[in-house]
Amino acid sequence: MIARDLRLRSPLDFERVRSQGRSWSTDLLVAIVAPGEPGRNRYGFAVGRRVGGAVQRNRAKRLMREAARHLHPRVKRGHDIVFIARNRMSRETTFAEVQAAMEQVLERAGLLADAADQDR
Repeated sequence: MIARDLRLRSPLDFERVRSQGRSWSTDLLVAIVAPGEPGRNRYGFAVGRRVGGAVQRNRAKRLMREAARHLHPRVKRGHDIVFIARNRMSRETTFAEVQAAMEQVLERAGLLADAADQDR
């Protein structure tokens, strides 16, 4: 689980990221990235009703939160990032698929640090 202080919780924060940020997408999710507080990242997760019922939406959020937790040490600091699940994220979607999609969008956004940068 992502630590509470690393999460975007306010609707105003979500709206700011959506209006000021830039987006990248895959067939499973969309990432919107906006500048945030220097030295730390905050993450937000959104799943619309088109993804499915409450159980399916909660599962999608859990998968995205866990993938973000695993990738967090590699993500460059100073950004607010909102991940939005797309309709294709279904019951059969695995954690590995979600993590690969998240890694792909973060790589395209230029937010994944190289191995040499991780030691800093």
